[in-house]
Amino acid sequence: MAKPAPAATNRAPRVKLAGAVLSLVCLENGRQVRAKVHQLSLTGGLLQLDRPLDEGITVEVIFHVGESTVRSPARVLFPMWATQGCLQPFQFEGLSGDERSHLQADLEKLMEASCAIPIAPSTGHGSPEESGQSQELDAPPAHPVAEVDQASC
Repeated sequence: MAKPAPAATNRAPRVKLAGAVLSLVCLENGRQVRAKVHQLSLTGGLLQLDRPLDEGITVEVIFHVGESTVRSPARVLFPMWATQGCLQPFQFEGLSGDERSHLQADLEKLMEASCAIPIAPSTGHGSPEESGQSQELDAPPAHPVAEVDQASC
């Protein structure tokens, strides 16, 4: 008997944090693992870890983003090896309504800020020195700016 095709689902917009947000992952045995949040959405995220966790286990993830502190049970998914350590996705399993609305507001603020960052167009006419223009280098921002994985910015 053929299985019915799964319903098409829209993925939640993701904010790429590139490890700027630190997280504590609490395992069922009481052990705690530090991680960096690489990507985040309302449904879960992607953690950067030194060593992978077992797929399918339930953990508690704790992190602070924007004005929200998230402390929620999550299911750990299959890890992907990276240049340094691994990237391991997780899916929220018990995000309370209050936490969810606060997280959504903070993610929207990050998306708006990311979409509003002006990027100087490249003219492709050589370096600024060749064109007689001077170029000043700005210092990097004090807080890293998140990127948005969303086509409609």
